[in-house]
Amino acid sequence: MLSSRQVLSLEQELKNNAYPGRGIVIGRTPDGKHAVAAYFIMGRSSNSRNRVFVEDGEGIRTQAYDPSKLEDPSLIIYAPVRVLGHDTIVTNGDQTDTVYDGLKAGRTFEESLRSREFEPDGPNYTPRISGVLHVENGSYDYALSILKSNNGDPDCCNRYTYTYDNPKAGEGRFIHTYLHDGDPLPSFYGEPKEVEIPDDMDAFTEMLWNSLNGDNKVSLFVRYIDIATGEYRTRIVNKNE
Repeated sequence: MLSSRQVLSLEQELKNNAYPGRGIVIGRTPDGKHAVAAYFIMGRSSNSRNRVFVEDGEGIRTQAYDPSKLEDPSLIIYAPVRVLGHDTIVTNGDQTDTVYDGLKAGRTFEESLRSREFEPDGPNYTPRISGVLHVENGSYDYALSILKSNNGDPDCCNRYTYTYDNPKAGEGRFIHTYLHDGDPLPSFYGEPKEVEIPDDMDAFTEMLWNSLNGDNKVSLFVRYIDIATGEYRTRIVNKNE
């Protein structure tokens, strides 16, 4: 019986898609030693493109590159990454804070997101994508979530959560907001894509950044977390420098 398993080239996935929107990649290095998270943002409007990632404590936040040109901060200014104890939260919106507060109050990742839905930016109704990595005492697991309209119908919110216990070395999952460019933008569909994760953090960062569409890419965050110690290294790349 043939396996339906398909590990995709993340490089080709990005190079062949001019506008995946915002994307989260989570996985584990081939040597098994590091948990990996990456998050990128793209933009088609001048307001969306007028952004940079900056470090904020153990996490990051977006801020306007040129504050004088900031038109509407809603949906574009937020903290994509926050850390709570052994949990690293990565999302494409202010639901980072929702997950952070929920975990702090003893709720699960999935429970925390039940109070949220897709973004109110019709006709796109951009999905909210979220991830959480839990690294503790040499063990590692992660989860991904997407909250989306029902095929463009804003009266219905479809919620999907995918959990990955003891992730296999060298593998990751990739989820993004849009299938491709369009008007309106079509939402991501199906399970998170299985992709390869390398040991070399700098090479991974360079590959991701160089594979994103040159006109639409805005910022990239990459973090490698030592599963044994919890120590981490971070890379941030901004088009606006």
